Amino acid sequence: MTYLEILQLGDSSIRMAVPLLLACLAGLYSERSGIIDIGLEGKMLGAAFAAAATAAVTGSPWLGLLAAMLVSTGMSMIHAIASINMRGNQVISGVALNFLALGVTIVLGDAWFRRGGNTPNLSSAQRFSPIELPFATQMQDVPIVGPLYAQLISGHNILVYAAFLAVPITAYILFRTRFGLRLRAVGENPTALDTAGMSVSWLRYQALIITGLLCGVAGAYLSTAQGASFTDNMTAGRGFIALAALIFAKWKPWPALFTCLLFGFLSALQIRLQGLELPFIGQVPVQAVQALPYVLTVVLLAGFIGRAVAPKASGEPYVKER
Repeated sequence: MTYLEILQLGDSSIRMAVPLLLACLAGLYSERSGIIDIGLEGKMLGAAFAAAATAAVTGSPWLGLLAAMLVSTGMSMIHAIASINMRGNQVISGVALNFLALGVTIVLGDAWFRRGGNTPNLSSAQRFSPIELPFATQMQDVPIVGPLYAQLISGHNILVYAAFLAVPITAYILFRTRFGLRLRAVGENPTALDTAGMSVSWLRYQALIITGLLCGVAGAYLSTAQGASFTDNMTAGRGFIALAALIFAKWKPWPALFTCLLFGFLSALQIRLQGLELPFIGQVPVQAVQALPYVLTVVLLAGFIGRAVAPKASGEPYVKER
C-alpha cells in the first residue's frame, strides 16, 4: 500500500469516525450524570431525517442542522421525563426511542416525499461542503508533509472539525469546571449532591440537553455532510457502536476519540476489503466483510479493555429523601 493510499484510508477513517465520536461524547454526558442512554441510535436517526428533510425543503444545510438538534433534543427530553420525573426504566425508555425513530422517519418520509421513506437527493448547496484550509494547495507537492496536510487534515466539512474540537472542550468541561465536577458527582453520589443543596434532576436534564444537541449534529452529519439524503435506517447501528466505544474508553473523552478513530478505521477497512480473494477460500462474501467492524467491536470489548466500571449511580432513578 502506497503512502497516498494510506492517506486515503486515513481520510475515510476520519469521515467514518465522526458520527461515532459525536454520539460517543453525547453518551458520555448522559452516562456521567447517571442516565443510561440506549436511545443514541434513535436520536441520531431522527436528527438525520430532520436535517435532510429541512435542507431539501428550505435549501439550507444550517437550517437542517438546527432542525436536527431540535428534534434530537426533543427526543432526549422524552427520555429525561421518563427517566428522571417518572423514574422509569432507562434502558426500556431508550429502546422505545429507537423504535419510535425507526418507524416515524419511514412514515413521515413516505407521506411527505413519496420515496419509500427516503428524502430527495440534496444538491451541493443543500449540504455541508468541504473546507480547504489555508495553503493546502501550495503544500500539495511538499514531500510527506504536503499530502498529509492537503488530503488528511484539509478538505473536510465544518462538522468534522467541530466533532474533533468537541473532544478537548468536553475534557475541559468535565474535569476543569464546576459544572463538570457536579455532573460527575451526580453520576457517582447524587445523595451527597442533593444534601449540598443542588438539584439532581436539573443537572441530569442539562446533561441530556447536551446529549440531544450532540446527537443532532451527528445525525445531520450523516444525511447532509457524509451523505446526500436520508435513507431508511441510515444510522445502521452506529449509536450502539458509540456506546461500545464509550465503554471501551471507560467514560473518558480522549480515549473516546482514539476508540472512535479505531472503529472508523475498521469501517473504512471493510469497504476496501470487499471483493478480496484469499488463498484456498476465494472471494470473501460481502456480508462477512461488512460484519468485520461489529465482530471486532465485540472482540475488543470482550478481551482487551479489562474491567470498565460505570458511574455508581448509573441507571438508578434518584428519589429525594424526606
